[in-house]
Amino acid sequence: MNERVVVVVVVGPTAAGKTRLACDLAERLGAEIVSADSQQCYRGLDAATAKPTLEERARAPHHLLDVAEPDEQLDAAAFVKLADAAIADIGKRGKRVIVAGGTGLWIRALLRGLLAAPGRSEEFRAELRRVQETIGLAGLHERLGHIDPQAAQAIRPTDRVRIERALEVHALTGRRLSELQQTHGFAEERYAPLFLHVAPPREILWDRIGKRTREMFQSGDLERETRRLLARIAEVPAAARVLKIIGYGEMASALRGTCSTQQAEERVAARTRRYAKRQGTWFRRDAGPPLAWPIDLPGLCDRASRWYEGRPG
Repeated sequence: MNERVVVVVVVGPTAAGKTRLACDLAERLGAEIVSADSQQCYRGLDAATAKPTLEERARAPHHLLDVAEPDEQLDAAAFVKLADAAIADIGKRGKRVIVAGGTGLWIRALLRGLLAAPGRSEEFRAELRRVQETIGLAGLHERLGHIDPQAAQAIRPTDRVRIERALEVHALTGRRLSELQQTHGFAEERYAPLFLHVAPPREILWDRIGKRTREMFQSGDLERETRRLLARIAEVPAAARVLKIIGYGEMASALRGTCSTQQAEERVAARTRRYAKRQGTWFRRDAGPPLAWPIDLPGLCDRASRWYEGRPG
């Protein structure tokens, strides 16, 4: 091992059991957990984001949960800055570090560095939204296809955030996002990671997603959080951006009467399954094949201990 800080990185699709495994490992290895989740960072959004419970947080210290308000924009660059600080603090106190989460882009940025790209331009974004009102998101994606075909092919036509970013980078730099990505290569080695890719068999994962969805609707937690969120949006319209998080937009539609609660629940389960598929594809590429199922916790503890001690294997 070189001087890079050694970290264990627990990744996988939603409902795979990342939080449980991270807590189990942290308890046994004297580690603290740095969350790498682009949804769990927001205060007041607990039910639909499967944020670690108070009981789970009591098992091991967690970092980067509840660090932003719903109307605040927390991107990969901001996450890396916060995560670097948290990891440094944990190390100073002689503790080990576990990074756990399902936001692949954030984890990649933390471990391999960020592109040398400009920051957000609110002026450009506002202009882009005005254009979108005329030609729609599909029109923006088509425009990206003319400017940067490689980026357009890699970005789903419904992924507004990434479409806007690719167009923004080109507008501000005159260079294609795909070109910058190829130049960067994501080859920087900022930490020394041991990936633990958690992914249950498909039938088990689908069952967990269904159960989690039913519980968030039946408990009333999702409805209560969505009502509070809608009240905040009335005062701070920028908070509406988090309605894209799976669960809140669907419940908002049910509360507004544009669909039934049952329809909202079915849509949440379906969207979550699609999201889990995309996460699985990402992590198989970035983190390698999933761990054998069921999880061998003693074996993983031994493997992680040796990694922390500089004895890979």
